[in-house]
Amino acid sequence: MADALLTLNAGSSSIKFALFARSANGDGVPQQPELVGQIDGIGAAGQRAHLKAKDGRGNKLDDVDLPLDEAAESQHKAALAFLVDWLHQHEAGWSIVAVGHRVVHGGQLFSAPTVLTPETLTTLRGFIPLAPLHQPHNLAGIDAMITALPGLPQIACFDTAYHRTQPELAQLFALPRKYTAEGVRRYGFHGLSYEYIADVLPQHLPAAQANGRVIVAHLGNGASMCGMKARQSQCTTMGFTAVDGLMMGTRTGNLDPGVMLYLIETHGMDAKALTKLLYKESGLLGVSGLSQDMRTLLEAGTADALQAVDLFCYRVVREIGSLAAALGGLDALIFTGGIGEHAAAVRQKICLQLGWMGLTLDVEANAKDALRISTANSQVAACVIPTNEEWMIARHVAELV
Repeated sequence: MADALLTLNAGSSSIKFALFARSANGDGVPQQPELVGQIDGIGAAGQRAHLKAKDGRGNKLDDVDLPLDEAAESQHKAALAFLVDWLHQHEAGWSIVAVGHRVVHGGQLFSAPTVLTPETLTTLRGFIPLAPLHQPHNLAGIDAMITALPGLPQIACFDTAYHRTQPELAQLFALPRKYTAEGVRRYGFHGLSYEYIADVLPQHLPAAQANGRVIVAHLGNGASMCGMKARQSQCTTMGFTAVDGLMMGTRTGNLDPGVMLYLIETHGMDAKALTKLLYKESGLLGVSGLSQDMRTLLEAGTADALQAVDLFCYRVVREIGSLAAALGGLDALIFTGGIGEHAAAVRQKICLQLGWMGLTLDVEANAKDALRISTANSQVAACVIPTNEEWMIARHVAELV
């Protein structure tokens, strides 16, 4: 049996997984997985959790509803148990030798992938208050795999780690230092996605641009942007939590703290109600009153749907200006993530507002989702590069084990 590395990204409503072959000398992994899939709709009202999976050649392996009868709050655990059984049925010919996990928050302590021990797990549980909607599910995935595959190395790969190269000033809030000392600072997220893009930039851009002032726009249901120099993070839109910065599918993004004080005093909202509003009821969904899905909004064409799209693009343009100021200019803009890779109309709305920075959009190339979507004479290169967080995790695991 050939050695394989399993990657797991356990989120609040979905679980993504992939199985990568380990190279013969153990020091790397191929770009394409042997199998890849995800479980969607966990805990969603009125729908069944659903698993889709395919092999490395794109052939469908499975497409089924999960037989989960549990209440929504326990479906996540049941979905993980189902996945473990499913993997045992589909891993013929492969021997899993290690598991890599996406973990949203590594705090200030973890700036690189880490082999998990009981002590590090205890530390990571202490970060739950910093990422209450993500960290518990990440840790549940780890617990499930430790139980299902005892004795195998379990590796945590952190979304915050890539941003630890940022200058101290970029990480500070204007709060009394006692709060900074207890961990209230700008961490940044989507680090595995940014790390992958940084790794492959030299394959797509001349060295001067790849290592220059680059902004990567990770646009999806969760959205953020990162400003890089020498392919290292210098500034990012998300801060203490993954609700900051850009408008997202159901998250507000940047919001005047006074709005929250108003909602507390005038509408009697408590922390639980505010959390639901900020994370689950706002963003594209809240503004459109229709959907959090950018495809649905673009197709609907109603006034509220179009305004939600326009607001999303406006906020991206505003933040590009902010990040470019921090970088001292802009050499390249990279789109990635579900919206960034597939919504040509959104990219066009954004790029056409950046002509003053020297970016000239190639409208035809953009409509085709081409790799390079700026014109040959554009001073700022604009590209669409698919991200690959699973491969990034697998590579880290291969290096560690």
